[in-house]
Amino acid sequence: MTPTTTAHRTPEDLFRHGLRLLLDQDFAAWVDLWDDQGVFEFPFAPEGRPRRLEGKSAVAAYMRDYPQHIELHDFPHLTIHQTQRTGTIIAEMSAVGRLVATDEPFAMSYVAVVTVADGRIAHYRDYWNPLAVPASMRS
Repeated sequence: MTPTTTAHRTPEDLFRHGLRLLLDQDFAAWVDLWDDQGVFEFPFAPEGRPRRLEGKSAVAAYMRDYPQHIELHDFPHLTIHQTQRTGTIIAEMSAVGRLVATDEPFAMSYVAVVTVADGRIAHYRDYWNPLAVPASMRS
């Protein structure tokens, strides 16, 4: 995808495209949606897990092992809210899939506040329930 194509996507289109990339397990392309100085925050992260990642390289490092933990199958519920702040959306969603290590089902609900600037993800606050994560994934 060329930068021009990305720059002309709405924040909602970019977010939906990102979800498709996650389902396709194309994590490199998902990371490419990020601004070089993008910030990824996890306000509810449990002790020992990152609360803030700064820069595309930190996001890439964080996502590197994702395929060994979770195989996403669908985002069956997705509602995207527009905000009064240019480039910012709020997404309410649920994800389902499989925990790779145990072959057990995975299900999680999220609220994400995402800001897009110049066609790239500039800031992503990921609100998820750490108590819903299996103990095997908490460390």
